[in-house]
Amino acid sequence: MTNDNAAPVILIDDDRDLLKATVQTLELAGFSVSAFAVATEALAGLDAGFTGVVVSDIRMPQIDGLQLFNRILRLDADIPVILVTGHGDIAMAVKAIKDGAYDFITKPFAADRLVQSVRRAAEKRCLVMENRALREAAGEAQDGLPLIGQTPAMDRLRRTLRQIADTDVDVLVTGETGSGKEVVASLLHRWSRRAKGNFVALNCGTLPETVIESELFGHEAGAFTGAQKKRIGRIEHASGGTLFLDEIESMPVSTQVQMLRVLEMREVTPLGTNEVRPVDLRVVAAAKVDLGDPRQRGTFREDLYYRLNVVTISIPPLRERRDDVALLFFYFAERAAARFHRQVPAVPASVHRHLSDHDWPGNVRELAHFAERFVLGLEEGAEAQPPAPTESNAAMKLPERLERYEADIIRETLGRNDGDVRRTIEALGIPRKTFYDKLQRHGIVRSDFSR
Repeated sequence: MTNDNAAPVILIDDDRDLLKATVQTLELAGFSVSAFAVATEALAGLDAGFTGVVVSDIRMPQIDGLQLFNRILRLDADIPVILVTGHGDIAMAVKAIKDGAYDFITKPFAADRLVQSVRRAAEKRCLVMENRALREAAGEAQDGLPLIGQTPAMDRLRRTLRQIADTDVDVLVTGETGSGKEVVASLLHRWSRRAKGNFVALNCGTLPETVIESELFGHEAGAFTGAQKKRIGRIEHASGGTLFLDEIESMPVSTQVQMLRVLEMREVTPLGTNEVRPVDLRVVAAAKVDLGDPRQRGTFREDLYYRLNVVTISIPPLRERRDDVALLFFYFAERAAARFHRQVPAVPASVHRHLSDHDWPGNVRELAHFAERFVLGLEEGAEAQPPAPTESNAAMKLPERLERYEADIIRETLGRNDGDVRRTIEALGIPRKTFYDKLQRHGIVRSDFSR
């Protein structure tokens, strides 16, 4: 009896009695087993989309285990192949390990030895397939559409942007730092009939009060000390397009008064002149605080808030859409790899845990920086963490918990060093003999971590 949700195992052995017994062992351990006495039949059901493990005897008629392994290697080098060997075949099995086989088990073998190896191989294959699926989904996301996400919140956000993009209404975008407010403003511009005009962005929180008016409204030559020549302001430059005002809550009160007139009259008067110039623009403003709350609004004018608040778009923080984190990570990792002219490294389980467990207070910006560091080999923030208390380990004694934690650290360090013994020992700061003793005690197979 097999479990439809279990990891699939393809088992090949021409010894039908041993084949039957091994099937029972693996099925009792929860695996879904497809058994074959001939390798050609097993190959017929194998492709790069296979999500499980292959276990094969070496000595078989027609196609032996090594020939089968080489064919699987050409099909997909990441499919784990476990070879079952007689004593005389150990040299061949060791060579196969060097060529990429996952493990070899000598006959006669204990059932637990096989089950543990298959379980670890299945976990590794699951991680490989998850990484592939995420990379494929991230690759399908156009570089010009970084509002990536499959959660309902992101679906609603994209639909809303599509609905209002061509309406020309002013928009207030709210969201935490790094959540993607400028991305939303840029998409509103790109998806509207104003796309041929300029998208002009100004961060109100980075300019001093003495400069912001000149930046926004422009000036004539000689309008103030240092104004040696005429300057077109951001508002006028955005005419025909979109003006994005980030951190608008930081705009000086005196400038707010002038901005209110621009929104009401759609005209601008540069400094140093009485000339009134009409402007055709859409304003998208962004705030990190809730301007509708008087306590958070502070000195921001209530009438300007209501004038901007024709449509409000709220961007959810990453911690409220955790299912999007891994997809975004792979998107940013692919971009970073292209920029740094590197390959995206294999993503270990420790990084997946970090992606799912971390709250990402810096939101998308923090995640993008983490992806860049990962591609550069700097996995900051992804070190092994103590296992979270669960019903199964809450009752464990302290020595047992420490044992489990030690094993996690060793696995994570091996993964970070691609299974290289010398680098792993140096990172752990323990003698070589102690390292191998711990591998044996924790049942850790170093080759699992080699790339």
